[in-house]
Amino acid sequence: MRRLLHNILALSVVLLIVSAEARADKLDEFIREQMRKRHLPGLSLVIIQDGKIVKAKGYGVTKKGGKIPVTPSTLFQAGSISKPVAAVGALRLVDRGRLSLDEDVNTKLVTWKVPENEYMKEKKVTLRGLLSHTAGLTVHGFPGYEVGGTVPTLAQILDGEKPTNTAAIRVDVAPGSRWSYSGGGYTVMQQLVLDVTGRAYPLYMGEAVLEPLGMNESTFEQPLPGAKAKVTATGHYQDRSLVKGRWHIYPEMAAAGLWATPSDLARFAIGVQHAYAGKPGAILSRQMTLEMLTKLKNNYGLGVGLDGEGRTLRFAHGGRDEGFDAMMMAYAETGQGAVIMINANDNSRMVSRILSLIACEYSWPDYPTSVPTKRPVANVDAKTLDAYAGRYEFANNQMLTIAAGKGRLFTHEGGFEDEEFVPESVTSFLSAERDAQITFTKNASGEVTGFVWKRGTEEKRVPRIGPLARSIKPQPDPNPILSRAVEAALSAFAEGGKSVEEVPGVTPGARKQFGRGTPALAGMKSLSFVAEYDVQQQGIERHEGKVGRVLYYKLVTDKAVRYVLIHLTAEGLVTDYDVVDD
Repeated sequence: MRRLLHNILALSVVLLIVSAEARADKLDEFIREQMRKRHLPGLSLVIIQDGKIVKAKGYGVTKKGGKIPVTPSTLFQAGSISKPVAAVGALRLVDRGRLSLDEDVNTKLVTWKVPENEYMKEKKVTLRGLLSHTAGLTVHGFPGYEVGGTVPTLAQILDGEKPTNTAAIRVDVAPGSRWSYSGGGYTVMQQLVLDVTGRAYPLYMGEAVLEPLGMNESTFEQPLPGAKAKVTATGHYQDRSLVKGRWHIYPEMAAAGLWATPSDLARFAIGVQHAYAGKPGAILSRQMTLEMLTKLKNNYGLGVGLDGEGRTLRFAHGGRDEGFDAMMMAYAETGQGAVIMINANDNSRMVSRILSLIACEYSWPDYPTSVPTKRPVANVDAKTLDAYAGRYEFANNQMLTIAAGKGRLFTHEGGFEDEEFVPESVTSFLSAERDAQITFTKNASGEVTGFVWKRGTEEKRVPRIGPLARSIKPQPDPNPILSRAVEAALSAFAEGGKSVEEVPGVTPGARKQFGRGTPALAGMKSLSFVAEYDVQQQGIERHEGKVGRVLYYKLVTDKAVRYVLIHLTAEGLVTDYDVVDD
């Protein structure tokens, strides 16, 4: 009997090992295929199960065309995942009674104070507001500064003074009245922590958060020390061109300045899980962790986005710096989660696909996964497919590009294929990877006007913006004066700062959005008109401006020849632009 039990136990262990290896092989193969499809240089991954790291692996290389492999120890910029880590640093001060979540931050700010204005008459800016993006502060995010260039002080950033490349951080709506993502708010919080502790921010965060959690590879130091610079990945833009100087410098450390490995971010997530469970010696008290993981506005807590309830409660945050993207997802109660970091900017569904497979393989509770509907494939001629190719406004400020080929339709992101749609009829197409359907609509003249999107119970109309640029026969410019105004606006957007504030012919929303400058327009040499499309009846809105026309131009920069779509209001004001590769 004893020998039988021993054999059964041994067989069980073998089966578990075989199952784990099969699961790993499936996931590894899927990740490599996704990277190949998206021309992604490198990726680093960690999976958390039962409150422990069960998989830590690097894929690809640290630089496009290079030979140095990504390993679990390779450092990546965490982007906005800096915010939850920074939030815990501030909440530790609340736990110790040195800060309060709900007092006016100006009572503790010394070096700089939030300028008073009419929006602050009834309610002041609080730490709770800063951490939950409800303080009413401006400046969504930061583009960072080139290595070797001039980097502003924190005081200059807060007031938008040169050489700062973003606008002054100010209250522009009543605190607490709405949710508005603000890296500026976290920069105010960084100053608050500096004033209260009297410590350099990287030193305080190292002592208060990184070291206690065993995040020994990570640092908030900006610029990055030379020793750590040797083990970093190189950043790549969406077109997979290299970031000049390999990465940018982020003096806005709390908002975007953390360098980390997925293993260290997993240790952070596990630390929050331990605090949520009330374990002795946890990074935060249980009560403070409950405050952190309580949904406020827009399903956001203190430093993290939140989904689910009870056993399915999960906290997450994405991150983007110039050339780097990251995602951290973890369950508060079950001890599960994952961290993915890549050395490129990528707007595709790749990371979502990887998370979905992890969720299936590791039995994440109530994680939203979707199985594609299987139906007979219809034959649709190439001419019809080409007519569907074009650009569509999937949501405000979210453009979807659809291309045709191989009897299928494909969404494109950054010039690379993303999601495949298979025809079930002449007008209806099904996603090859999830339960989603698009059905194209036409007007009385037979022109494609958009499509209806269905996924589960979700259904919405998606209007057409226009065709792919490569399919357009160039037209004479009907309004050269307008084109010169557009060129001036794009030049200002490229430079950012005061140039955007002063350039005419731009909506307030565009001024707010592009105040920080944009590398996609840098080095502009010429702009030549291609075509114009009336979209007034399509209901498209960009940065709070209703779009009446879309102008297509050929854009020549010192790096490439591309196209740019200009979104104009009915009054002829530029409210947005999109640089595209076709």
